[in-house]
Amino acid sequence: MPSLKSLSLWNCGLNGTLATQVWQNLTSLEELSVEFSSFPSNFIQVIGILTSLKRLEVSGWEVNGNLSMHAWQTLTSLEELSVEFLSLPSNFIQDIGAMTSLKNLYVFDCEVNGNLSINGPLHVKNLESLSIDSTPLESNFLQIIGAVPSLKSLSLSNCGLNGTLPTQGFCELTHLRDVDISYNNLKGNLSECFSNFTSLENLDLSSNQFSGNIFFLKSLTSLSTLTLSNNNFQIPSSLGPFFNLSKLKYVYADNNSIYAETEMHHLSPRFQLNSISLSCCGDVGSFPQFLYHQHDLQFVDLSNIYFKGEQFPGWLLGNNKKLQSLILINNSLSGPFRLPFASHLDLSGLDVSINFFNGSIPTEIGAKLPSLTFLNMSKNSFGGSIPASIGGINSLQSLDLSNNQLSGGLPEHLAMGCSLLSVLILSNNRLQGQIFPANFSLTNLGELQVDGNHFSGSIPDCLSNCSFLSILDVSNNQLFDEIPRWMENLSRLSRLDLSNNAIFGGIPKWMGNMSSLEEIIMANNHLGGSIPVEFCQLNLKLKLLDLSANDISGSLPSCFSPLLISQVHLSKNKLQGQLTNAFRNSNLLVTLDLSNNHLTGNIPNWIGKLSQLSYLLLNNNHFEGEIPIQLCKLGHLSLIDLSHNNLSGIIPSCLKITTLNDVSQDYVHYVTTVARVNTSFSTEEPIEFTTKNISYSYKGKILTILSGIDFSCNKLTGEIPHKVENFLKIFALNLSHNSLTGPIPAALSKLRQIESLDLSYNNLSGKIPPQLVGLSFLSFFSVAYNNLSGSTPERTAQFATFEESSYLGNLFLCGPPLQKSCSATEPSLIQKAREEDGSIDMDVFFELLQIHHY
Repeated sequence: MPSLKSLSLWNCGLNGTLATQVWQNLTSLEELSVEFSSFPSNFIQVIGILTSLKRLEVSGWEVNGNLSMHAWQTLTSLEELSVEFLSLPSNFIQDIGAMTSLKNLYVFDCEVNGNLSINGPLHVKNLESLSIDSTPLESNFLQIIGAVPSLKSLSLSNCGLNGTLPTQGFCELTHLRDVDISYNNLKGNLSECFSNFTSLENLDLSSNQFSGNIFFLKSLTSLSTLTLSNNNFQIPSSLGPFFNLSKLKYVYADNNSIYAETEMHHLSPRFQLNSISLSCCGDVGSFPQFLYHQHDLQFVDLSNIYFKGEQFPGWLLGNNKKLQSLILINNSLSGPFRLPFASHLDLSGLDVSINFFNGSIPTEIGAKLPSLTFLNMSKNSFGGSIPASIGGINSLQSLDLSNNQLSGGLPEHLAMGCSLLSVLILSNNRLQGQIFPANFSLTNLGELQVDGNHFSGSIPDCLSNCSFLSILDVSNNQLFDEIPRWMENLSRLSRLDLSNNAIFGGIPKWMGNMSSLEEIIMANNHLGGSIPVEFCQLNLKLKLLDLSANDISGSLPSCFSPLLISQVHLSKNKLQGQLTNAFRNSNLLVTLDLSNNHLTGNIPNWIGKLSQLSYLLLNNNHFEGEIPIQLCKLGHLSLIDLSHNNLSGIIPSCLKITTLNDVSQDYVHYVTTVARVNTSFSTEEPIEFTTKNISYSYKGKILTILSGIDFSCNKLTGEIPHKVENFLKIFALNLSHNSLTGPIPAALSKLRQIESLDLSYNNLSGKIPPQLVGLSFLSFFSVAYNNLSGSTPERTAQFATFEESSYLGNLFLCGPPLQKSCSATEPSLIQKAREEDGSIDMDVFFELLQIHHY
């Protein structure tokens, strides 16, 4: 095959050594591509024989032996070298210096023993393009790269570069047309040498830590695309420094600091932008003047910049007939939403969510914007009805009108006309009547959220034709019916939320056949019967189960132990029996709430193996026996409520209580990202916990900082643990209504974050530690009905707010706010009963009680 010019080897597995004489016959080969292959080590040397090669591409190449590029130095005709997914020696870049004809070098996602480094300037006089991406480089690479006069394109993205941009090396590459050094850790101000890059057409500095102004970029007269996103640059909203860059078409500067210049630019810019994205932050007052001079815009994103007092910029649509996407999220825009007089035929995406628009959505919106595929007007104050003209937008795929004040029903024209609609979100409005009219053609729906309205009737039967439906949320309405049988056929349904309605009947057995279900939320309905044993068929995918506040009875199926579940909410039902093996293998559980049921037996030891558990609520059941010592293995426990049971024994002193703000960063990452993505953990599912003698429902961010223990209303004995180091940041501690003895530990004064401390109705003795007055956040305190003696704490700071009820029922306690004064001399019998440590001899105490009684 002496005339073969091109050869591709893909997914090969060759052992032994390669016969070099075979390859010597391929000396005319000009292109060689090797992908995802395994070769013996002498293949490196074999390639060196192919001296006519002009283009070499190796990807996912596994070599048996050490990879050395020295043999490739004979490839003096090679013009393009591309290596991907390889293990490279650290001197790889240095070795290519002998490839005198090399014009293009591409290195992507390679492993290196250390970092790719060079000992001095690159002596590759013909190199035009150098691209090393997602491969570790020495941090000084840009400094020692040296002058490469022929280099026109430089890409060093995600290579671990850090420090500031050097003034030597990089600054000598004055003929560059394309530069990409994004996703590194570079910082500091831009160097003055940027003014010399007058040939630069595309510049990407995004996702670094650059700061300061952008003044030195004003001389880049050839610049077409500028990407500065995710830095700390100070960027004027006027884009004044770029006014003379006539070739500038694309500006992406999200997540920097946008500010309004004190001196306004009254001149018209020389550029006509195609795309601009300045989404970030800052209060700039009015819309930048340069926008009024733009006529070629296709993409605009100005989200999260505050234009207080401004209304919807209809002129932007009128001036830019080719505008395809307009994103104005969270801009403090207000007033009525007015569209330009003429229709805009090209606009496909409009997002004006999180503003202060009021009045009605324009009735003619469908006629004025007939090409929309995406429309988001959520989180405003729109009132009135949903315009029927939206049904005329045949291309519409996503519609979000949630969190407004819309009333009436869903227009039939919308339900019939938007046949491509895949996302429909109408949550938290004032919509009423049936969810859908009789005529319905939205069979492409994949996500339907109509929660938080006043819809009534049944779950619409027309949804049985929506075979793509994956999210169905009809919660917080007035629906009244059984769960329809046709729902079994929704094979893609992953999230079902029917909560806070009047759904009745049993939980269907056929729900166990819905193999895609990941979240089942049906709380606060009238569901009865037991949890079907068929739910065990959901063990592989189910991530969230909330059936709380229903009439569910029976025992938990012992086979029900979903592997990926992170949240279980079964409180306020009539579940009974023992907690045997249900949830035993659910090792990703973060929340287990079985409170307010009729569960019996011991708390199982295996709960201690649920290593991710943060919220354990078993209160208001009939559990008995001791608190398992295995609970001490729970290193991420934030809330534990075992109150109102029949538990006995002592309180384990090894219990650890923490908050998400006080655990390892790995676990914070798990709960906020991994658990949320893989196991549907969400702090938006409420958890009920009693503190300050009042039951509160907590959700959202407060759950991440809340921690507490409630062991009240049991039969616990022994002393309060004196070791509090394991729960220093606890928010609430309730040990009331038990049979605890001994003193109140002075160590409780170390609980500096505590707001509620209830030790009432026990047999505690001794004095109240005076150090407790240092608890500056304490707003509820009760030691009532114990055997405490001595004086009450000094009435200072928070303790000045506690009334007599906090101390009642302690016969030998005196001082304000109690009526009994400590100045009176103690009866001689009390003197005899008092021990050296201040405690009371209990035999004498009961004798005194009898005397006092008579």
